[in-house]
Amino acid sequence: MGSGRRYDRKRQPKLNMKKVAGVVLGIAVVIMFIITLVKLLSDSNNIKQVSNENKTEYFTAFENEKWGVIDSLGNTIINPQYDEMIVVPDKTIPVFICTYDVNYDTLEYKTKAINEKGEEIFSNYEGVEGLINEDESGNIFYEKNVYKVKKDNKFGLIDGKGKEILKCEYDNIGTLTSEEGTLLITQNNNIGLADTYGNILIKPEYTQIQRFGNGSKNKYIVKDSNNKYGILLSDSSVEIEIKYDDIKSIDGNNLYAVKEGDTWKVINKDSTIEVDTNYDDIIDINDNNIIVEDNNKYGVINTDNEVLIPVDYDYLEHIFEGNYIAKQGDKYGIINVSNETIVEFKYNNIRYIDGAGVLIADTDDINSDIMNKNFEVKINGVLSDINIEKGYMKIRQDEEYKYYNFKLEERKNTEILTSNTIFLDKKDGKYGYINNRGEVVVDYIYDDATEQNEYGFASVNKDGLWGSIDRNGNIVLEPKYDLKNNIYINFIGQWHISADSNANYYIK
Repeated sequence: MGSGRRYDRKRQPKLNMKKVAGVVLGIAVVIMFIITLVKLLSDSNNIKQVSNENKTEYFTAFENEKWGVIDSLGNTIINPQYDEMIVVPDKTIPVFICTYDVNYDTLEYKTKAINEKGEEIFSNYEGVEGLINEDESGNIFYEKNVYKVKKDNKFGLIDGKGKEILKCEYDNIGTLTSEEGTLLITQNNNIGLADTYGNILIKPEYTQIQRFGNGSKNKYIVKDSNNKYGILLSDSSVEIEIKYDDIKSIDGNNLYAVKEGDTWKVINKDSTIEVDTNYDDIIDINDNNIIVEDNNKYGVINTDNEVLIPVDYDYLEHIFEGNYIAKQGDKYGIINVSNETIVEFKYNNIRYIDGAGVLIADTDDINSDIMNKNFEVKINGVLSDINIEKGYMKIRQDEEYKYYNFKLEERKNTEILTSNTIFLDKKDGKYGYINNRGEVVVDYIYDDATEQNEYGFASVNKDGLWGSIDRNGNIVLEPKYDLKNNIYINFIGQWHISADSNANYYIK
């Protein structure tokens, strides 16, 4: 399930707490070709700090109403001189997509690619674009090291060096939502699948293709010209015959939810009917238990069509071991498969983070109770960051950030952020920085501050204004920016992240 509106499983920068409570659905600016902030600010511990001196990364920059590119040291690579936003599809590769000759009435435009010297590349094509996608949490990302190109009104693929991956012979090329590395190819009004290495997985013979299940890169629901659905594997072999009126993107214990006429059924791989239901919908299958919906209410039956949980709930979601997040009215709790209440219905929302084995139960718009798999509340605070790979959470409690492992044990930032060179510390109400030996390297003079990010910079606040310091604690930018409208505070050199949380560019 999604990881909530205040954090994602990727590492994010520090939340500006003055703005969090006011962040609702008000951000409506849509910027073409943007990468989500979460992807940009991905786990700062996945890249060793010293490696940033040897590995350059690139970001869109905005200055004086013009667009350019900077690198991960804050150096200007492409002077801000373009009227339209420059897109950096793969931040590790100096291929930047420029949009020009935009007709805002017809929404027509042209694109080209330039390198780090500002020189046009891949000019033998009529246009070059990045391939934009969206993950299960709604975060936008681009396919890595692959570009959609146009020639003679047909589309193909090249890599970052211009090597042809797919010939320009397709009517369109797009991405398969939530599946990185798999592309939809359209030819003669039919859709197929290819990967980003140029392999054709499924020939363009279908009217619709979608990913099957969560995390599976091997199964795909297809729809043919007769409006019938089936399931194919990535080698085009048939998993479920293409003869059904609908198929759900769910399975459990090798069972599938299919629709014939107006009736939803549960079948096995051989198309043998396991359950013939009379419910409006099938929501999920876990082991031999099935979440069903009827008249906008949810319950659970088993493969013997026995009712385990009455169809009385406003929402049900299986989490683990026969336990379900449930909703009654406007409050969430947890029940088991015997319909016994395990967690009281008192929360605004509950989410289970599978990779961490913890439950996040929102007590209000900001604070959450954090439980273990025994449903014991161990922590209360604002969950601002969770890093599955490194095994920790960052939680704001009593106006301070604290770190916890997935056993919900508190840990020092020096134990968690092992690739950092300086560490945020607080004394007498002021913030400074220490090294991994506990020695003070930046005096306690700041009113607010962030931990060092993956590029070696930390953000510091004095008298309501923000600036930045480097990996050694040296001043890069004296506090000068009023960023009270920013949800996140993050600097690369003298450049700070934009206020629009949907955008992905730095401002100077």
